[in-house]
Amino acid sequence: MDAPTGIDDLLEPLSLCLDADSARRLIAFRTERPVQARIEMLGHRANEGSLSPSERAEYEALINASDFIAILKLKARRRLDQISHE
Repeated sequence: MDAPTGIDDLLEPLSLCLDADSARRLIAFRTERPVQARIEMLGHRANEGSLSPSERAEYEALINASDFIAILKLKARRRLDQISHE
């Protein structure tokens, strides 16, 4: 099982817990400006090769969390589509 399939298999049952309102709220979620600014700053520093080990760990954690949120939002969109066709 590869990583994307494993994550999909893990999150698919979770998405079935969403009602229409929860799915809409998840889809509307946006990262707050200070957090987004921090991600961008760390990204620039990463491209320059100037991250400290703790900054690299923080950046990787933020990217992983962002990916997780993006997958959840996709699942919420699919769930909302399912709900609207029931």
